Amino acid sequence: MWTQSLIIVLLLAACLVALLLVQFARKEATAEREAAHRDSITLREEAKAVLANAKRREERLESREREVVADQRAAAEYSRSLEERANLLGKSEKKLAAEKDTHRKRIKDDLAAIVGLTPEDAREELVKKLTAEAEADTRTTVRRIERRALEEAESRVRQILVSAMQRHAGETTTQQTVTWISLPNEEMKGRIIGREGRNIRTFEALTGVNLILEEGTNAVMLSSFDLERREIAEATLAHLIQDGRIQPHRIEAAYKSALEAAPERNNAAAVDALTEAGVAGLHSDIVETLGRLRLRTSYGQNVLGHLVECAHIAAEIAREIGADVEVARRAAFLHDLGKAFSAEREGTHAAIGAEEIARCGESPAVVNAVAAHHDEVPQETLEAVIVQIADAVSASRPGARRDDYEGYVERLESLEARIREFEGVADVVVMSAGREIRVVVEPTTVGDEGIEDLAFSIAKEIGKDPAYPGEIKVTVIRELRAEAVAN
Repeated sequence: MWTQSLIIVLLLAACLVALLLVQFARKEATAEREAAHRDSITLREEAKAVLANAKRREERLESREREVVADQRAAAEYSRSLEERANLLGKSEKKLAAEKDTHRKRIKDDLAAIVGLTPEDAREELVKKLTAEAEADTRTTVRRIERRALEEAESRVRQILVSAMQRHAGETTTQQTVTWISLPNEEMKGRIIGREGRNIRTFEALTGVNLILEEGTNAVMLSSFDLERREIAEATLAHLIQDGRIQPHRIEAAYKSALEAAPERNNAAAVDALTEAGVAGLHSDIVETLGRLRLRTSYGQNVLGHLVECAHIAAEIAREIGADVEVARRAAFLHDLGKAFSAEREGTHAAIGAEEIARCGESPAVVNAVAAHHDEVPQETLEAVIVQIADAVSASRPGARRDDYEGYVERLESLEARIREFEGVADVVVMSAGREIRVVVEPTTVGDEGIEDLAFSIAKEIGKDPAYPGEIKVTVIRELRAEAVAN
């Protein structure tokens, strides 16, 4: 019994030992497999790295091969270029040799021709040849120097003109045909209109200017192509607004006062222009004439403002090139003085202006610059040229002048002149941009029964001219007044 039990225990112990040995063998096998796997991965990575390195080396070798091929091609092209240059040099050497032979032959021929000459003739012939060669070289050098001097002069002129224009950046707007006047309050509009519009009718009839009132704006607009009429109307309305009492007889009184004060306003404008331009010591007659230019325009550009601008530009140019600054400034300021007499005297404004300033004692240099600024007489001084340049610069700036404005004013002035030719017409005023014409007749010449016929005749005469399209309203006014003074 004990023997069987012992055998069983031994068998069980043997089985347990066998199981432990099997388990241990399995762990050893697993560890071996994992180590083998890791070694396999490491080998694969090393193989990849070796392959990548081999690929990079292969790419570098291919790149080197391409560079070597490119260098070989460049070397071949350079070799061909050298061969071509060598060929060209060979041809040039041959050509030079041929020219040398020709030159030698020419010298021999010349010497052969000279052999029979006397020493004096030979010397004269040699001098002629040397002179001709020197003249040819001199002409070439002179042309080169002239071209270089011209280029430098053009560059310098551009710098001077740009500098002069930059230092005096004047206004570029042209003269307009309307003037805005601010009102102190909205009630003033009603006073200006008057009962049943009698005030505004009286104002427009006296001044010849359209008075326009717009809703929503605390201002009135004066519209007329004639700058002088518009300025007098502005002074009249300013006086009425300041007074506050606006009635037909006060409108007439304010208009009369504005007319009488016109010379004073002209003189003030002339003095302001003299101060702004930096010109002093002018004759009183010249100052008075300058004042008349404040309401003159040339292609829409105010003439007095143009003179001030020209004075500044001319002074800057003269200062840059070392000319007489004061003569240039003075002549440029006076160059359009003759435009004040254009309607009174025959001749160009340049000639009239030169004659007037000469009478007032201006220097010959200034007189010549004024007379020559449109090339009517030769320019005798550098300052005269500067005045012409300053005039061109001021007139050519963008926005400074407007051709259509000048044509518009001329058409309306021509229309007024045509209507004044009718018998009995005392005054003509073109209003509303030429769409309305008011004609005042002499009451002793045209009767009440004749004003309708006159209006019809004027309208018929205007209708003959295709330059005035559309409708034009003609209003003929006949007013008979009687005044007496009680003592």
